[in-house]
Amino acid sequence: MCVKSKQKYHYKLIINILIMELDDFIQNFAEQFDETDASVFTPETVFHELEEYSSLIALSIIAMIDEELGVTIGAHEMRSSVTIKDLYDQVMAKV
Repeated sequence: MCVKSKQKYHYKLIINILIMELDDFIQNFAEQFDETDASVFTPETVFHELEEYSSLIALSIIAMIDEELGVTIGAHEMRSSVTIKDLYDQVMAKV
């Protein structure tokens, strides 16, 4: 990746971080699920209890966070987050 392309990528990540509101995070989070209705997802949703939630979906969520925000989270953050808002707060703390 050339220097200009790398700078462009970093600027895009910065912009995404600045505008990523909780509602946007929830929408991106919900898109990782195929069969769960989007109306189920709120800041208070205990995502570990969702029937469709699995280790593969957890990996998809981790990848989404990395791709959208350039933030790396691990299994520990996923396990320690109870609600979607908890996870969002952990991600934003790393920004």
